[in-house]
Amino acid sequence: MSSDQLEIEQLEVLSFLQRHSPFQELSLPEQTTLAQQIDVAYYRAGSEILTYNAPLDALYVIRSGVVETFRRNGDLYNRIAEGGLFGEQGLLRGKKVRFPARALEDTLIYLVPAVAFEQLFDNNEFFADYVEVGDAMRRATPRLAKAADHQLMSAQVCELINREPVMLSADATVYEAAALMREASVSCLLLTDPAKPEHICGLITDRDIRNRLVAAGLQSDINVQQIMTRELVTVQAEQFVFEAMIIMLRHNLHHLPVLQQHKALGVIAIADIIRHESNNSLYIVSSIYQQQTVAELAQLRPAVQACFVRMVNEDANSQMIGSAMATIGRSFKQRLLELAEQQLGPPPIPYCFVALGSMARDEQLIVTDQDNALILDDRYVAEQHDAYFAALANFVCQGLDQCGYPLCTGNIMATNPRWRQPLKVWHQYFSDWILKPAPEKLLHSNIFFDLDGVWGENQWATQLNQHIAQQAPLHKTFLASMARNALLRTPPLGFFQDFVMDEDGKHNKSLNIKRRGTAPLADLLRVYALSLGFDNPSSYQRLARLSKLNILPKGRADDLRDAYEVIAMTRIRHQAAMLQQQQNPDNNVLPEQLSEFERKHLKAAFQVLANAQKFLKFHFQA
Repeated sequence: MSSDQLEIEQLEVLSFLQRHSPFQELSLPEQTTLAQQIDVAYYRAGSEILTYNAPLDALYVIRSGVVETFRRNGDLYNRIAEGGLFGEQGLLRGKKVRFPARALEDTLIYLVPAVAFEQLFDNNEFFADYVEVGDAMRRATPRLAKAADHQLMSAQVCELINREPVMLSADATVYEAAALMREASVSCLLLTDPAKPEHICGLITDRDIRNRLVAAGLQSDINVQQIMTRELVTVQAEQFVFEAMIIMLRHNLHHLPVLQQHKALGVIAIADIIRHESNNSLYIVSSIYQQQTVAELAQLRPAVQACFVRMVNEDANSQMIGSAMATIGRSFKQRLLELAEQQLGPPPIPYCFVALGSMARDEQLIVTDQDNALILDDRYVAEQHDAYFAALANFVCQGLDQCGYPLCTGNIMATNPRWRQPLKVWHQYFSDWILKPAPEKLLHSNIFFDLDGVWGENQWATQLNQHIAQQAPLHKTFLASMARNALLRTPPLGFFQDFVMDEDGKHNKSLNIKRRGTAPLADLLRVYALSLGFDNPSSYQRLARLSKLNILPKGRADDLRDAYEVIAMTRIRHQAAMLQQQQNPDNNVLPEQLSEFERKHLKAAFQVLANAQKFLKFHFQA
C-alpha cells in the first residue's frame, strides 16, 4: 500500500514518524508499512506504563506527554518527551521490561509491535545502531558527551573508509547499476565518465532508484545518467569527521564521496560516522549493558583498549581519559552484578557494592587491578546471608578478571570476608583507623579513603564518606600518620636532578610512573582533603579545593595541577604506545624513549611533587 492509500489516522502517524529519529531516516515504504502496524495507547498522569520484568511486546514511542523511566531500585533513570522512545533495551534482551515506566503527564503512546521492531532492526542499519545505543547514550552526561565531540573534532575522514569505492561507467543502465549494488552490498555507486574513466561525473544511490525511477514509473533499462546526481559534493580525506558531518547536514546528503587529491578514495554515510563512534566510551558503556554473559563481556576488552588508545591519539586530557575509563569500569561492575543477581536470585538483604582507589577517584587507566568491597545491611547474619554474598562477590571479581581487571594482589576485594561487612562494621573500621591511628595499619587502609558506591544502596557509601569528612579533621595524629605514609613514595629524582631508575629485575632501569609519580601525588592530595573535611575523592576536585582555599603557598596548587597532568599523561601515552605495539601495557617508562622535551618537563613535574611533599611534611608534623 502506498502512502496515498493510508487512512487519515495512519497519515497522521506517518507524518509523526517522518519528523522523529530513528523513523525519519527510514525509506518511505518502510515508514508507510510501519504506520499501518502501529497501535495507540493512552495513559493518565501518574499511571504505570511498564513494570519491571513484565513481558514486553512493543516499542513505546511518545506521541505527546512526558514519561519517566526508573531503575529497579526506584531511582529516576530518564525523563522522555514527544518523539522519545523506551522499551528498546527490553526488546533486545528477552522481551522483558528492563526499566519501569510511568506517565508524568497525560500521555499518548504509539506502540510499534515487536515483530515490526525486529524487522527494522534486522534490515535497517541506522535503526539498529540507534536503538542499540539506547537512551543511556542519548541522555549521556555532558562530561562524556564532551569527549565524543572532542573525538569528532580531531578524527580525519580517511579513518572512516573501510573499503574501496564501487564504481560504474555512466553509460550503464539503471538495471546494471542496481545489480552491481546488490552484488557489492552497497547503497551507493560512483559513476565514471565513459570518455575519462578516471573522472567521477556522478553518483547514484538506492534512494535515487526508489524516488527517481520506481516512484516516477520509469523503466530500469534507461541510462543511469537520467537519474544520477551530477553536482557532486565531496570531502577531502584529510578533513575532519565533524567537517564531513557539517557538509552532509548542510546539503541534506546521505552519502559523501571522499577524495584524496582528485582520486576517489571511497564513500561515507551517516552510518559510517555512527560506526566510527563505536570506539567511543559512550558506545562501549551502552554495549556493556547489552551483553548477556561474562564471556560476552570479556569480548569487549579489545574495544575498551581501542577506546583508550583513540582518546590518547586525539589529545584528550588525563581527566577525560581517567573519567571515561572509570565509567567503563563501573559499567562492567554494574552489569556483572545484574548477571550475578539473575543467576543467584534476589539478594536476601540490601547491599552496596563499592569501588575503591582510582575508580572511585575517576582516574582509572587501562593498567589497573580491581579494588572493591561490599557494604551489607545491618540485619546481616553470617550464617544466613554470607553464602549468597560470597558467591556474588566471587562471580563479580572473577568476571572482572576475565574482562581485563586483574584480581587485587593485596586481596582488597569483596571476596575477602574482612571487606564484606555490615554498614555498622564499616563505620567501626573508619572510626578505629581515625581514632587509633598507626602508620603501619593505615598503610594498608589508604585506599579505603577513596570510596564510591557503584551498585545498590549507594547512599551508604555517601554516609561513610560524610562520616570520614566529619571525623578526620578533628584528629591531628591521624592526619600526621596519613601524611607520613604519603611521604614513603618519593619522585624518582637524584641529587643532580637526574632520574633515579628502579632496580627490580624485569623492569630494570625504568621509571615506575605510577608508584613514583601519580600515586604519591594522589596520596598527598588525599591528606589535604581529609584535613579539610572534603568528601569528594577526585584528585582534580581536591586540587580545585586546595587552590580555592589557598592552603598551599601562592601558585603551588596550579603548579601541582600542571605537574599531575604531565606525569599522568606520560603514563597514559606510554600505555597507549604499548597497546599499539601489541604489547601488554605497564607503568614502567624508559626515559630514553622520551623526547628531550618530555624528559625536561617530567623532571620539572617531579620537582614540583618533591616540593609539595616537603610542604606536606612541614604542615602535618605529628
